[in-house]
Amino acid sequence: MYNRSTIAAIATPPGRGGVGVIRLSGSKAYAIAAALTKKDLPKARYAGFRQFYDAANEVMDEGLVICFPNPHSFTGEDVVELQGHGGPVIQNALLARLLELGATAAKAGEFSMRAFENGKLDLVQAEAIADLIDATSQAAARSALRSLQGAFSTKVNTVLEQLIHLRLHVEAAIDFPEEEIDFLADGKILNLLDEVAASVTAVQQSARQGQLLREGLQVVIAGKPNAGKSSLLNALAGIERAIVTDIAGTTRDVLHEKITLNGLPITLTDTAGLRETGDIVEQEGIRRAIKEIEQADLLLLVYDLSQNEDPLQLAQHYFAEHIEPKRLMLIGNKCDLTGVQAAISDFKGFRHITVSAKQETGVQSLIEAITAHAGFQPEEDTFIARTRHLDAMKRTQQYLAEAREQLVVYHAGELVAESLRLAQNALGEITGDFSADDLLGKIFGSFCIGK
Repeated sequence: MYNRSTIAAIATPPGRGGVGVIRLSGSKAYAIAAALTKKDLPKARYAGFRQFYDAANEVMDEGLVICFPNPHSFTGEDVVELQGHGGPVIQNALLARLLELGATAAKAGEFSMRAFENGKLDLVQAEAIADLIDATSQAAARSALRSLQGAFSTKVNTVLEQLIHLRLHVEAAIDFPEEEIDFLADGKILNLLDEVAASVTAVQQSARQGQLLREGLQVVIAGKPNAGKSSLLNALAGIERAIVTDIAGTTRDVLHEKITLNGLPITLTDTAGLRETGDIVEQEGIRRAIKEIEQADLLLLVYDLSQNEDPLQLAQHYFAEHIEPKRLMLIGNKCDLTGVQAAISDFKGFRHITVSAKQETGVQSLIEAITAHAGFQPEEDTFIARTRHLDAMKRTQQYLAEAREQLVVYHAGELVAESLRLAQNALGEITGDFSADDLLGKIFGSFCIGK
């Protein structure tokens, strides 16, 4: 946990700008701001023009001061915002002066951490702040805002209430065994258990869409030299990002491009052509290509239709252990040179798409296939989600399955109750009801300074 000192940080990004904001939060925020301005502070939530003084009583800068008294502030503590000029020299000088007056430099995410600790927002909402800042698309920004406003938390808390209600029934059945009615066998608890499991599954499906919006998809383009890999990257990206020539081995290093396809954020990676070579530089490029292939969520194996090749033979030679339909998509390129129609088909159990990267024929079908392959179907009420949320829900489902087995097979009430308790703890990790301090430190430590 962070200590309770009054913290200060620059809240605007590094660089030059018309306005730079410095935030103070803590019990001494007002006193420190008053010492800086040598004047009474404006009343709450009103902007007041003030001059900012250094230790020699010289004016350092001037600007607006806004006060937010506890508990009605972002952190739940007394908060002061100083809006001076946005040059890095003056901003750093003002921050240094605040530290001289008794403030402590804020750690990454410490303002949001204090808001969480003071009950101003839950863990999902705190994470949504960072996700909103880091959003790479309008859809991701909207989803992060919905999480910040509590959409995700509401769904999780609704399931938690169902789970608590179920636990009450189970505990009652255990506490009153002398009753003539066997509450564990009357079917009501089993029905409630199945309802909770179904609710967790529904939230998990929505969260998976939110995870894709936040983290995107890692798509790697691989194939032999001159198959058209770089041309395909340019066609998908919509810009001439990669150099395209008739010379084999033009691409010798990996090339990353962040794009959005049908609302899905994608990191697209072009790689060196796969072939046997004595060129040391090209060998290193191929080694890096194999490494990218191993880490890909989806691999687009591009081959030249005019060469009458079997792309799976190439895949078998270079990355046999990564050949699986859920990760590999076969792209037959240069259909404009062969007279083959652009189409989507099946090739030995793998999705096969015929395109002309140069003419951009069939590229839209490929885009739709990529988003469908990822299972991406964003809805208006999609909220942002993270891998840890999905992990918590997966463990919740496992505990619920264990509870069902204990109830149906063994009729063991105490074991059912314990599994339900573990399920509640796992689900509660999402909003922060049950969270270890090291987890909180890791989450908030990834935030911006000043947030």
